[in-house]
Amino acid sequence: MNQKTDIFLAFCGTTETQKLVSEFRAIKEVKQIFIVAPEAVQIQDAETLVSSTPLSTSFIKQMAQKSKAEFAFIALQNTPLEIGQFSLERLINIAKNTEAAMVYSDYTEIINGERINHPVIDYQEGSLRDDFNFGPVQFYRSNVLKSFAEDEFSMAGYYAFRLHASRFGELIRIPEFLFTMVETDTRKSGEKQFDYVSNLAREKQIEMEKACTSHLIKTGAFLQPPFKKIDFSEENFPVEASVVIPVRNRIKTIKDAVNSVLQQKTNFKFNLIVVDNYSTDGTTEILAGFAKAGELFHLVPERKDLGIGGCWNEAIFNKNCGQFAIQLDSDDLYNSENTLQKIVDQFYEDKCAMVIGSYQMTNFALEEIPPGIIDHKEWTPENGPNNALRINGLGAPRAFYTPVLRKIKVPNVSYGEDYAVGLAISREYKIGRIYEPLYLCRRWEDNTDSSLDINKLNMHNLYKDRIRTIELKTRLRQLGNRSNSRQ
Repeated sequence: MNQKTDIFLAFCGTTETQKLVSEFRAIKEVKQIFIVAPEAVQIQDAETLVSSTPLSTSFIKQMAQKSKAEFAFIALQNTPLEIGQFSLERLINIAKNTEAAMVYSDYTEIINGERINHPVIDYQEGSLRDDFNFGPVQFYRSNVLKSFAEDEFSMAGYYAFRLHASRFGELIRIPEFLFTMVETDTRKSGEKQFDYVSNLAREKQIEMEKACTSHLIKTGAFLQPPFKKIDFSEENFPVEASVVIPVRNRIKTIKDAVNSVLQQKTNFKFNLIVVDNYSTDGTTEILAGFAKAGELFHLVPERKDLGIGGCWNEAIFNKNCGQFAIQLDSDDLYNSENTLQKIVDQFYEDKCAMVIGSYQMTNFALEEIPPGIIDHKEWTPENGPNNALRINGLGAPRAFYTPVLRKIKVPNVSYGEDYAVGLAISREYKIGRIYEPLYLCRRWEDNTDSSLDINKLNMHNLYKDRIRTIELKTRLRQLGNRSNSRQ
């Protein structure tokens, strides 16, 4: 039988959808075509599947019931789609040859009338974030679709289905631009990255956490408390806490950051260590002035191959580093004179190896901007270390018990280094949380993630996925569950 594929397409307007259906009808490998829409629509040679929740578990099961062919071509983004030359045939061939559970590909996007190639990245075991970009089309084996039997989710059903498929077999990327879609979300990367913390997203995030937790349980990587507690009498330190600021070329903001530290009021001794990574804009001279006045330790590394993580290592292994190493980015500043006291108090209350606070988003003038307060309430003492594998960051400001951080060491990179350390700590130790904002996070044009091109964004996502993969394998080894079960 040549009819190997059933097509499931989101409705994107009568004219555009009818054109796409006609193109598919001309391909001999197509068996059935279904249009997914919130209400009945009239499209020739296609059947309408009415659903207002196409990402729900119930709709995934509805597609499974309808599917009669060997494969299911699923495109649920309601934006115009173009199919490339022999793209469906390419999907079929690779799916058959590799026996993959799902195949996806790079694509081209149309932004303001311009065609731009959009490569995606390879899926790996640690690609657990729910916003992984597979492009506009996912090509599943129908037996994977029909074997899906997760609990009911209204928003996380498709995410749970993808996790199910990853337990069933490989998810394979074709590094070819097989499809074209119209991109309607043209915001910069720095504007998109906080979508998941909006009030409207809270219910969705709870569902996503449940789906990911179920996946970790089924693969044997689920962590359960109790976690190790810290005995803070193990070592002697010159001060109780050190604020660590890695910096390169932040002449516009470094004074504010430093002064917010110097204004702290505590019942313990603390110091400030600034690691100046060869600034060339006058930042070095400003820091030298503070250091001359005895207000901070100004470190300039001998090495010239250090990223932010490497600068952190310079600070925590310095003889002046305190028992707790507390983060402050050179763009940002503490929002009150009591921040350090609150963080250190949390260490002693929880006997934890790491404390993570909350922050408030501002513009350069320190005026609040959306989404406002970032508190990462999705972290819970019971399930935080598991949910950490799904989200792309753990929050800020971050503070560490120095002996544990010295043991782990910080990866010498300038993106994701804090996330890697947080995952490693969460595997064994409790992480304390403070849900009130402790600092002001400035968003401006010089932020490193304010506007990333697709190649840089892919590189960042690939790195964090790899960190998650390493963490998953480590947890599986420690828990004695080496096999990644297919179920």
